[in-house]
Amino acid sequence: MLKDFLADLPLIAILRGLTPDNAEAVGNALVESGFRVIEVPLNSPDPFRSIEILARSLPKNVLVGAGTVLRLEDVSGVHDVGGKLIVMPHADLEVIRTAKEARLICTPGVATPTEAFAALKAGADGIKIFPAEGIPPVIVKAWRAVLPKDAIVLPVGGIKPETMKSYVEAGANGFGLGSALFTPGMSVEDIRRNAKAFEQAWRALRAG
Repeated sequence: MLKDFLADLPLIAILRGLTPDNAEAVGNALVESGFRVIEVPLNSPDPFRSIEILARSLPKNVLVGAGTVLRLEDVSGVHDVGGKLIVMPHADLEVIRTAKEARLICTPGVATPTEAFAALKAGADGIKIFPAEGIPPVIVKAWRAVLPKDAIVLPVGGIKPETMKSYVEAGANGFGLGSALFTPGMSVEDIRRNAKAFEQAWRALRAG
């Protein structure tokens, strides 16, 4: 279940632009920093190969899969290379149902309560509030008041270590992290440094 992978550190690494040649090194750096959920958006170079490498090389307690999944056939492609996570920028109910039929974890993107409720009804394991830059904590708090209490709510888009606190106070369960964590060409050391900054910020929030 998604909540099991998010239990200790509910931060999802979004590796847009990752290439197969550095997939294993980047994945290992993230796992060393406590990350247990990694997605490779399908508009990255050779994404299925990168997903395959990550799924094969990382520990079994790490959830690996794809982001920016737009087509039904891509769900099968992710499954075939060992991926177990389907993330979308939108709430395509057909994609959600196809992912669940394949026994994959699915977190669609939503921007309205209507989309959120429809996605959860279709079987979504969590909802990705996207883009978070346009959906501030005050809106998330309003959503949280009406969404099922056990719904996993994950803001994605523009999240930085210093912006997590207000979303958590509003009811967010975790976050998807993009360019503030990883950009193509970034050194493994820089990725590790960014990952630790997010990990430490989350721990500080929980301790506070």
